[in-house]
Amino acid sequence: MASTDSFGARGQLDVGGNGYEIFRLSAVEGSERLPFSLKVLLENLLRTEDGRGVTADHINALAKWDPAADPNTEIQFTPARVIMQDFTGVPCVVDLATMREAVTEMGGDPAKVNPLAPAELVIDHSVMIDFFGTEDAFERNIEFEYGRNKERYQFLRWGQGAFDEFKVVPPGTGIVHQVNIEHLARTVMARDVPTADGGSVLSAYPDTLVGTDSHTTMVNGLGVLGWGVGGIEAEAAMLGQPVSMLIPQVLGFKLTGEIPTGVTATDVVLTITEMLRRQGVVGKFVEFYGAGVAEVPLANRATIGNMSPEFGSTAAIFPIDSETVRYLKLTGRSAEQIALVEAYAKEQGLWHDPDHEPVYSETIELDLSTVVPSIAGPKRPQDRIALSEAKPAFRQAVRDYTDDAVSDSPLTGLDEASDESFPASDAPAPSSAADTAPVVHSAANGREGRPSKPVTVRSDSRGEFVLDHGAVVIASITSCTNTSNPSVMLGAALLARNAVDKGLSVKPWVKTSMAPGSQVVTDYYEKAGLWPYLNKLGYNLVGYGCTTCIGNSGPLPEEISEVVNDSDLAVASVLSGNRNFEGRINPDVKMNYLASPPLVIAYALAGTMDFDFENQPLGNDGDGNDVFLRDIWPSTEDINSVVDSSITSQMFTKSYSDVFRGDDRWRELPTPEGQVFEWDQQSTYVRKPPYFEGMSSEPAPVTDISGARVLALLGDSVTTDHISPAGAIKPGTPAAQYLDENGIDKKDYNSFGSRRGNHEVMIRGTFANIRLRNLLLDAVVDGGVSGGYTRDFTADGGPQAFIYDAAQNYAAQNTPLVVLGGKEYGSGSSRDWAAKGTALLGVQAVIVESFERIHRSNLIGMGVVPLQFPAGESASSLALDGTETFDIAGITELNDGKTPASVHVTATKSSGEAVEFDAKVRIDTPGEADYYRNGGILQYVLRGMLTS
Repeated sequence: MASTDSFGARGQLDVGGNGYEIFRLSAVEGSERLPFSLKVLLENLLRTEDGRGVTADHINALAKWDPAADPNTEIQFTPARVIMQDFTGVPCVVDLATMREAVTEMGGDPAKVNPLAPAELVIDHSVMIDFFGTEDAFERNIEFEYGRNKERYQFLRWGQGAFDEFKVVPPGTGIVHQVNIEHLARTVMARDVPTADGGSVLSAYPDTLVGTDSHTTMVNGLGVLGWGVGGIEAEAAMLGQPVSMLIPQVLGFKLTGEIPTGVTATDVVLTITEMLRRQGVVGKFVEFYGAGVAEVPLANRATIGNMSPEFGSTAAIFPIDSETVRYLKLTGRSAEQIALVEAYAKEQGLWHDPDHEPVYSETIELDLSTVVPSIAGPKRPQDRIALSEAKPAFRQAVRDYTDDAVSDSPLTGLDEASDESFPASDAPAPSSAADTAPVVHSAANGREGRPSKPVTVRSDSRGEFVLDHGAVVIASITSCTNTSNPSVMLGAALLARNAVDKGLSVKPWVKTSMAPGSQVVTDYYEKAGLWPYLNKLGYNLVGYGCTTCIGNSGPLPEEISEVVNDSDLAVASVLSGNRNFEGRINPDVKMNYLASPPLVIAYALAGTMDFDFENQPLGNDGDGNDVFLRDIWPSTEDINSVVDSSITSQMFTKSYSDVFRGDDRWRELPTPEGQVFEWDQQSTYVRKPPYFEGMSSEPAPVTDISGARVLALLGDSVTTDHISPAGAIKPGTPAAQYLDENGIDKKDYNSFGSRRGNHEVMIRGTFANIRLRNLLLDAVVDGGVSGGYTRDFTADGGPQAFIYDAAQNYAAQNTPLVVLGGKEYGSGSSRDWAAKGTALLGVQAVIVESFERIHRSNLIGMGVVPLQFPAGESASSLALDGTETFDIAGITELNDGKTPASVHVTATKSSGEAVEFDAKVRIDTPGEADYYRNGGILQYVLRGMLTS
């Protein structure tokens, strides 16, 4: 749509024989002082100004931005495109298909339900590691993937044909964020845009996006402004709805110094995560600036941007500069596109100038030379641990998972296989790494002891060994965070080479896996001749996807799983990912640690978290000499040399030459046709959801909430993983019972993530994470209960019940529900089902101490009101135990076009005593108020289609 152009910003930029319409930022006074990220937002407003949703006042407000002020001005951001992964993308397409049907039933044109901006979906979340450590692991895993997900993939193929501007990257290609930075991201868009006279004009503007994955921010490393949203917000963006947001505060992050030898980009990002989580950046933009930016390779920028959700910011962006251009060339972008990026960025003041320092709300600085090797865990990515302190930190943390007696002995095992001698290799001799290994200073050496319960395991395939608390049973190189970064991926491969040359092997209880982010990784491993060493240690290719980081680690070997569960061992996973929340990685694993790819292999060699890399050898070489981590750690020079010699632009152009076509399996899938999807009533993967059932053309008035019961009373740091797990479906639970009733064998349950297109499974899985602690139960059950349970007050005494079953009973009595929680409620992945499931269970309000951004907005998008306890108060301080009946008054002000600042809550105990307080209403923008009045964002959009 043509801009009103109140500022006369419209102009032309000539590049390479093409003339592009642009909206010059220089036309707006004050734009030059803005941070890079706000300049991108300013251009977005100039280009979409229509005098209604975007006005000259909005543009002036942004140009005159007060960096010190609390955000209070709402703007409408229109992203240039939308990106999805299949876990969250399938329900998006399900909802669009359902909207088409609803529009048809209400007398509208189903073709109106169509993406108005490019929407690309990468299938990367569905591959599970059923097979590992063998040459055919990849083929066998992808065969299983297609077998499990055939219905979903057929549905996505239908969507690709039925919807304009919707493309699908088939399975086995790569991780969405790596595919995004390596191929899909434009940095500067060039598109034909409709004009008022019915024609079109070639327009150039910044590449911006929203994505259905919180790690969409990885593309921030490429100078592209974008962030993760829930699926419901992404659907609205695809349908032309702008994203309502407050002009944010921007924190300037200055990087100085150089990364020391032996320190990886992963160590840097874990340090930044710890710093910014402590600083407090929820709802803010983080922007990197200063002369040090030029010294940060693009892969490292992407690694840093990727972790934005872990430190809580909306985005974590680097400006466009010569390093951006270098990466675009390396990854095979066209000469025309590269020329446009450079010319446009320089014309618009978006090219990084190290001598110009924008104004920021606050600044922080990191001297990279101070970073030390690190891991993070055992349950949150911001809990960084210096590698030198990893052993004592583990010994302290494991006490939270067991009450067993303390032992000073290390976990050694009876690993006969570890003495296996490897055949001679033609690979170069390893460097002397005494001065290039991670700097490890052992302070305590674990003298305080650790809980111990050694158990002997006898395995036909793995021999005999001992498992104990802290045993590393999963060591996985996985996730977009690191697999896009050649320095750490090649560093891991070189460490594998050096380990093999020294005669070391991985412990037999470790499930190893290598899941690169794109096929380019495979290509440069092959060119460098490093695959044989990785394979020798069990790091065979298992798939191109998120795998372990998303909870698709697959089952542990049966004999190990049995011992872990029968003996209640607190075993660990180590992964090169970004998420290590409780219950996420594997149902048998209680402790999860993030680490760089080289350290993942190091821990696989050690076999336990109870390990001091400085003073304990990993094994012995052929001459019987001790081999320490420092003896096999590759030098920086060695890594850089292999990076330079093994990665070419042709690898990227070859891998992405026909990226949407897929392999024979994809192309041969039978695909439904037609504008409206024909639902299979027997499907347990894709079903029509009930969002629009009984919907009227006008929204019903908002009502207050009365007589509500508490479904769950939760503590701090409840993540969207806790609310809507993506991992395995546990037998005996409501979700499993539903699948059993529909004739699905246990082996075919698949994961919650893969079944997000079926609301019946997902409702039953809401609040069903095996590590969820509902404090409503702790009040009456000794020792507490974890998992998807609550008290059901529809029965006398409020007996324990599954949350789903209790919710059904409450619904039968027309009893509304509320959820109570603590700080950082809804942190983690941008998981739309965490809000959808909450709403479909009958929850009408969530009252917590604080929210994370995405989940709060998603709750509103599903018609659930997010409320906060008064400052300094909590459920505990107000003596609420969850047995009360809740009345919430004042929400009806929304009917008058106003959003109340607070509502009055009365919690009545069974004794008749009332606890009263005013809860803050976290409907932050007028746009969110419109969504809530309509019962949700999809209803709002659908009504808009019918009246347009």
